[in-house]
Amino acid sequence: MEPVTHALTSLALGRAGFNKISRAATPILLVSGLLADVDWITRFGGASAFLRGHRTAAHSIVGGAVIAAAVAAGSWLLGRKYSKFEVGLFSALIISAAGAGTHVLLDLLNGYGVMLLWPFSAKWYAWDLAYPVDSWILFFLLAGLLLPELFRLVLEEIGSKPKRHGRQRGAIVGIAFAVLVIAGRAFAHERAMALLDSRNYRGQTPLQVAAFPKPSNPFLWSGVVETDNAVFNPEVPLGFGREFDPELADAHFKPQPSLPLKNAVASPTAGEFFNFARFPLASVQPEGDGFQIRLRDMRFESELPGRRGVVAVIDLNAQSLVIGQRLEFEGP
Repeated sequence: MEPVTHALTSLALGRAGFNKISRAATPILLVSGLLADVDWITRFGGASAFLRGHRTAAHSIVGGAVIAAAVAAGSWLLGRKYSKFEVGLFSALIISAAGAGTHVLLDLLNGYGVMLLWPFSAKWYAWDLAYPVDSWILFFLLAGLLLPELFRLVLEEIGSKPKRHGRQRGAIVGIAFAVLVIAGRAFAHERAMALLDSRNYRGQTPLQVAAFPKPSNPFLWSGVVETDNAVFNPEVPLGFGREFDPELADAHFKPQPSLPLKNAVASPTAGEFFNFARFPLASVQPEGDGFQIRLRDMRFESELPGRRGVVAVIDLNAQSLVIGQRLEFEGP
């Protein structure tokens, strides 16, 4: 998820009850809830550094624990120097663990995923339940934070006393509705997956499928389906009045087996890419006297349309030997 959702979640958690533990709860939640996204800096190091550094160490269980411990220790030391920010070490650890843990949970929701068990496993985990900038989750978190302020202003204007726990209740309701959105998405995701898996695509059965929510329409999902010879990108309507038709899906056909392709996919760069990609698709193009093979992840055609995904590029000579390999960001 993008930083705004993380920040709003931290603010809502503070109002929902953590502020009763310490007056420093909201700053602690904000720092621990946003710090993992410092790994975005790896983008300046190029696609290879980005793939290895983004959503890996800082978004793992171990990384979350380190962030929580570091923020808690820093908050405790700051509180000893400035009494206004005083907080017990155990209390600071509980608050920062909530912020760091919530960050990882939110980033598990979308289709990009996180390397949750780093450094013990290089496997990526993703729940495919939220769009990277999810308007529904943002709406309910914002409503839970802003509506109590609006009601407070109205009550003060008419001379009434604002309710004592209005801000806390608003934050709790906002979080509750965001959780309900996610629960509804989980149910819809199962329906979309079942639909995708139950159909044939140009006469072939699916090998694997995935479904990703659209940013604003809860009844329309994007699908990715892999068969023996192609990867399909269908739209999956779940509402009334429109049937799912697999024949309308965009088809991207796999290249025929060849020696250049075999050597390319055996390269270390391709291996690194395959560890991340869920729906890899190769394209083989002549390049000078040899070939260039590009590997894309077809998730970026559905779950992240218009965004620059990471692609693997392998250059081969006329004898089909690898002479160059790299990761780069895909152009628009």
